[in-house]
Amino acid sequence: MTEKKNVSKTTWTDPDDAPELTDKWFEGADLMEGPRTVRRGRPPSGKKKVLLSVRYSQEVVDYFRATGEGWQTRMDAVLKMWIEQHR
Repeated sequence: MTEKKNVSKTTWTDPDDAPELTDKWFEGADLMEGPRTVRRGRPPSGKKKVLLSVRYSQEVVDYFRATGEGWQTRMDAVLKMWIEQHR
C-alpha cells in the first residue's frame, strides 16, 4: 500500500505571508496520528443495524421523506415505539 503524500499547494513562499491559523482553520483541519488520518464523523455505534431490503407503501415512504434528512432514523423510532406499545 502506498502512502498518500500531502500535495496541497501553497500560494505563499515567505513564512510571514502564511495564512493566520484561526479556530475555523483548525476545525476544518485533518487530525493525524502519525501517517494515518483519523476518521471524522459519528463514532461507530455499539448497537449494529441490520441491512435488509423491505417494501413499504408509497404513502409511508413519501410521508417520512417529506420530513427531511434523517427520515429513515425517524421511521426506525416510530417502529420501536410501536413495539413498546404492543409488548
